[in-house]
Amino acid sequence: MIHNPDMYRTMPLGVVLRRAPGVTRWVPWSWTASAVLPGAGSAEWRELRREGDAVEYHAATLTLELHGAETEAYLHGLMAAVPSIYVVMREAEGDSDCPLDVVLVTASPYEAQDYTDSGEEIVEKVPMPAGLMAWVQDFVDRFHSEEAFVKRRRDKKRIDLVEDGIGDPRIAQVADVYRSPAARKGRLQ
Repeated sequence: MIHNPDMYRTMPLGVVLRRAPGVTRWVPWSWTASAVLPGAGSAEWRELRREGDAVEYHAATLTLELHGAETEAYLHGLMAAVPSIYVVMREAEGDSDCPLDVVLVTASPYEAQDYTDSGEEIVEKVPMPAGLMAWVQDFVDRFHSEEAFVKRRRDKKRIDLVEDGIGDPRIAQVADVYRSPAARKGRLQ
């Protein structure tokens, strides 16, 4: 496949994480991805807003990448009831004030689903802002092409004429090909 640099777009995307009091005594804090900031500058856990015990942080800025080969996935995501960006996070190593590492942001629901399979990552859906939705839609409009369905043709080989591997070769009767040799020995004695 020839790599076409026009079929690739990137945008810095800030991730806002919200820390709110937990609902049980075993989990003191609940962390959720609450927003994304298109075109954001770099930030490492900068506090944005505080409402009582709830705090929102600009936790990280990652690069959102769009690839021409993934337009079907982006189109699927845009057609959802709530078009979303998926934020992939992992629990941070050791004791730190920043309990989550933001690993990836993606507009592809297929890629996000791949990260949910392992169970090691936390994947959150964040509604796409209108400007970001227009940017992704423009990319899809430019590079998406429907693939024509090609029906597979069967070959003409007859496979019903040979009974390879059916039954036990030690049994001579064609009618009893599925009978076990032990049953045959039992009748001879």
